[in-house]
Amino acid sequence: MKRNKQLPMLTKAEEEVMQIIWQLDHCLVRDIIDQLGNEDIPHSTISSVVRILEKKGFVNHKAYGKTYEYFPLISKADYAQNGVKSLMDKYFQGSPNMLVSYLVKNEDMDLKELNALLKTLNKPSK
Repeated sequence: MKRNKQLPMLTKAEEEVMQIIWQLDHCLVRDIIDQLGNEDIPHSTISSVVRILEKKGFVNHKAYGKTYEYFPLISKADYAQNGVKSLMDKYFQGSPNMLVSYLVKNEDMDLKELNALLKTLNKPSK
C-alpha cells in the first residue's frame, strides 16, 4: 500500500465479511456464509457486500463459469495501518507520540507492561 493512499473505511458488515476473506484468502460466497455460522443469511446479501468490497478495491474475483472465487487485494495489515493513521490524524494531530501517550495513560499500563513494550520496540526488526 502506498503511504499516501487513503483507503475507504468499511462498514461493520463489510469489515466482517472482509475479515473472513482475509482469513480464507480465496473463497466463494458460500464459504463466507459458512464462516458466519448463520445459514439464514441470504446468499444475495453476502454477494452484495462482496460486490461492494470489489467496487471499493478491497477484493477481486476469478470467474469459473457462473461461480466467482474472491480474493483480497488489500492486506489486513495495510488496512490496519490505514485505520491507525486515520485515527492518529483525526484525534491526535497526526502525532504518534500523542497516540501512544493516550494509550499508555488511558489503558492503565503499569511500569512492567510499559517496559515490555519498550523492549519490543527497541528490538531490531528482521
